[in-house]
Amino acid sequence: MPPPDSIIQFQGIEKRYDLGGEAEVRALRGVDLTVHAGAYVAIMGPSGSGKSTMLNLIGCLDRPTAGLYSLGGTDVSSMPDDELSEARGRMIGFIFQSYNLIAQLTVIENIQVPLIYQGRDIRAYQEHCAKLADMVGLSDRLHHRPNQLSGGQQQRVAIARSLVNDPLLILADEPTGNLDSRTGAEVLDMIDRLNASGKTIVLVTHDHKVAERAHRVLHMKDGLIEREVINRPAPRANGQPASSV
Repeated sequence: MPPPDSIIQFQGIEKRYDLGGEAEVRALRGVDLTVHAGAYVAIMGPSGSGKSTMLNLIGCLDRPTAGLYSLGGTDVSSMPDDELSEARGRMIGFIFQSYNLIAQLTVIENIQVPLIYQGRDIRAYQEHCAKLADMVGLSDRLHHRPNQLSGGQQQRVAIARSLVNDPLLILADEPTGNLDSRTGAEVLDMIDRLNASGKTIVLVTHDHKVAERAHRVLHMKDGLIEREVINRPAPRANGQPASSV
């Protein structure tokens, strides 16, 4: 059984890719990992280390070949696709390097997208979404489209979108990769404040300065966690949702 306050529990997680014939890639080779509620974890590693595979499995975008993955106390390792999709939308918020906004939608509509995937009546969440936009400093941009926003503003929309379902986990994939240093620092400050308010963060990065903000840094190599660096102890979360950034 996973610890009662664990958000992520990997037990012997393996991921193999069949390349046809007898060729096979072992992307993950029996990874064990526990991430507690309120933690801030960075994952680093060179190309081919298993970093991207780890990200995809944590985010329920793929499933392991072997091993157990418990997300918030729920075994998601062998869930049917429809249940896995529902769990992903309910429990995980995503922040991507390329923002992944829908060009035809406004700021407020992009924030609402996860609600639509969950089959919710977005009319009941108008005020909630507007508050999230205000929280990330975009209350005066609600009806702008992505091409009318700067890169930093687009990433702020992505952060607000990641929070709309009040997820257990925020998964950030190179969230400052397309931003200049000043704007990137502003986005990282925002992520820091989300974590300080109780959100569990897992961030994938190649930048050591970005990783230094995390409580723990996992260094991947050849499909395993080669070493772990503790930057500072992680506070145990009280389970309350993030309220401000």
